[in-house]
Amino acid sequence: MFAIKRIAAAIPRTGIILRKKHTLPDLPYDYKALEPIICAEIMQLHHSKHHATYVNNLNVAEEKLKEAVAKGDVNTQIALAPAIKFNGGGHLNHSIFWNNLSPSSSKPDAALMKKIEADFSSLDEMKKRLSESTVAIQGSGWGWLGYNQKEKRLQIATCANQDPLQATTGLVPLLGIDVWEHAYYLQYKNVRPDYVKAIFDIVNWNDVSARFKQAGGS
Repeated sequence: MFAIKRIAAAIPRTGIILRKKHTLPDLPYDYKALEPIICAEIMQLHHSKHHATYVNNLNVAEEKLKEAVAKGDVNTQIALAPAIKFNGGGHLNHSIFWNNLSPSSSKPDAALMKKIEADFSSLDEMKKRLSESTVAIQGSGWGWLGYNQKEKRLQIATCANQDPLQATTGLVPLLGIDVWEHAYYLQYKNVRPDYVKAIFDIVNWNDVSARFKQAGGS
């Protein structure tokens, strides 16, 4: 009973639950930590400028949505959907991406490796297929290794722009490769295949394995 009173007291008398603003997550390493694969200048611009912009724009869009809902303005609510999808996806995707990378080498744990070998025959074959799909993206987007919870199998998928994997395909994101030009162009110029090949040297397989386990993989 006491706990219920405490929860009720935390809700304003208006009955509206206050929305917490999204914030830019800290990187789990220094900007220069992923060199020479990704240089410090790219990491600083990518994190402190591009990701920060997605966070800021998402907060603005959600505030406008809150106002539109309060006014019963359905037209504005619908018009805000693309901005929320784009900036929300950018925030979700990058929050995964930073943790998918690490300056320390690692390998998939036993459970994930077993599943990779079952679904792709080998780790190298999975990398090859993920690389090919990612390099082939037209324009900007993301290549993903995801987990299909219904079919209990790993799948490779691509998403255009900042479309979030789970919300648009149903797959749980495990490993994402950002192929927007701001992610690599200062260092790799227009040679996207070299960037995609190199990024596997800094994949944080401990993080990918943990995401696989959390998704219900075994």
